[in-house]
Amino acid sequence: MKSALKIHPRGGEARVLLSSVFGPYARDDEFGSRKINPMELYQNQVTRVQGAFSLRLFHRSFGLMFIQRNIKAPCTLLDFPSLDRFIDECRNQDYDIVGISSIVPNVGKVKKMCEIIRQYLPSAVIVVGGHIANKAGLEEEIDADHIVRGDGVRWFREFLGQNPEQPVLHPFAESAHRGRILGHNLSEKPGDTAAVLIPSVGCPVGCNFCSTSALFGGKGNFINFYETGDELFQVMCDIEKEMKVRSFFVLDENFLLHRKRALRLLDLMKEHNKSWMLNIFSSARVIQSYSMEEIVGLGIGWIWMGIEGSASRYRKLKDIDTMALVRTLQSHGIRVLGSSIIGLENHTPENIGAAIDYAVGHNTDFHQFMLYTPNPGTPLYEKHKKDGTLYDESVFPVADAHGQYRFNFRHRNILDGREEKYLLDAFEKDFTVNGPSLLRLIRTLLNGWKRYKNHPDRRIRDRFTWEVSPLRSTYAGAVWAMKQYFRKDRNTEQKLSSLLKDMYLEFGWKTRMLARITGMYIFISIKREERLLARGKTWEPNIYYEKNEAALRMEKKSQQFRVTRNAGSGTLVAAHAPAKI
Repeated sequence: MKSALKIHPRGGEARVLLSSVFGPYARDDEFGSRKINPMELYQNQVTRVQGAFSLRLFHRSFGLMFIQRNIKAPCTLLDFPSLDRFIDECRNQDYDIVGISSIVPNVGKVKKMCEIIRQYLPSAVIVVGGHIANKAGLEEEIDADHIVRGDGVRWFREFLGQNPEQPVLHPFAESAHRGRILGHNLSEKPGDTAAVLIPSVGCPVGCNFCSTSALFGGKGNFINFYETGDELFQVMCDIEKEMKVRSFFVLDENFLLHRKRALRLLDLMKEHNKSWMLNIFSSARVIQSYSMEEIVGLGIGWIWMGIEGSASRYRKLKDIDTMALVRTLQSHGIRVLGSSIIGLENHTPENIGAAIDYAVGHNTDFHQFMLYTPNPGTPLYEKHKKDGTLYDESVFPVADAHGQYRFNFRHRNILDGREEKYLLDAFEKDFTVNGPSLLRLIRTLLNGWKRYKNHPDRRIRDRFTWEVSPLRSTYAGAVWAMKQYFRKDRNTEQKLSSLLKDMYLEFGWKTRMLARITGMYIFISIKREERLLARGKTWEPNIYYEKNEAALRMEKKSQQFRVTRNAGSGTLVAAHAPAKI
């Protein structure tokens, strides 16, 4: 390991390759992939047991996209490569720097990638970052020159001799790709998928289990890429123009915590008549510090909110009635993804059922369940390390410490691997009691429409009109199909019958007609999807191969015909650089 950062000898001329870890992902292999831990956030942690009703989505490596957008050196981004594709890139292209981003469970893949780089690009500087950088002793496990913890944009700018204080340029990226539900691929037309928006990284609240907070300095620390509402508004306008979007997935741990910025953004949205929709993360306490008028005015239509547990000791939940808050938000058309922890310190075999019932009782549109997991770098990890309760990696491989399998520590009350069953019980009970997440989402959308369809502010009316447009046709068909599917499940069938009746009353005979027509087709798709899943069908993200402007200029030069004389025949031979995929 190099002890001090020096500018790369080639500076801004250095050729850079950035890569995520290689796939495939949703299977067990010798490098640390696990079938139980796919590269799909929702299927992995939220709609895990919902089968054909599960929302399937893949998300890009946004940190790498940020770095590529903000360095002047020629930079290629290879996102979600296969092992063979990564080998091919290292063998056939010439790079001075190779950067790899990863989470801790994929350390085996990072180790393999470093070996490949040393074999085919022996002179390249290897840089490793992302959550894996929190892992103690990583420098002894992998052959990397630099392990970067925290802000990768600043680090690369310094390493390449750029001014690290330059304004941060935001990449143009969809929040997800390869979306799928009920056996149907979701539309990927421009504007149909929200754009990702990253105003800040880190979280000053600093919950003891939070890896993201720990990565960027822990409690009290964060990095704002855009300090003011004016800066953020301009970024959003640029994204809107470039990508033809009106919705944003705000990848910020606690977006509304930056109150001055959020309220200035609201003022600008009103001034310029922007009818945007924002999907955000927020703690319950911060949500309650805003009026509903402000939340709706900001266009917030979806909130990921930590519920943790009925007896959790986190200040962000103290004296907050999260059940009442969820009901209020949903009555205003705001979808809620609740997040609960299985295996808090106070959980026992005797009270875990009540803890699960408490979480399920919120009836959120989506619900994430995760095991209480001490991840490297967090205060929770350090506490267990000090107490001697962490399992050694020889006993519990790091590849299995992903929060959806077993504890990586010795819990004082829950023993013998029982946590795996408790976790599955939580998912199953939420699905059984509350029905498919799609059902809940559609109900909440309808609530919002009924409340705001005649709102005096046209900007707000327009947003709800746009958001609920699928309710008149495809969503009505989905409800019709789900009603047929769950006809023997009295609880869920009644929820669907009531919802479908309300949709017919609200949208009339056209919706009634379309519901049956599209519903029959969707019902067949659900059954087909179930057969695919029963055969073990999995999905993988697309492979992305992207170059920044400097890399494209370099490629254009290299693609010029090089005329060489064939010594044997005197003929002219034209050669091209390898084509982009």
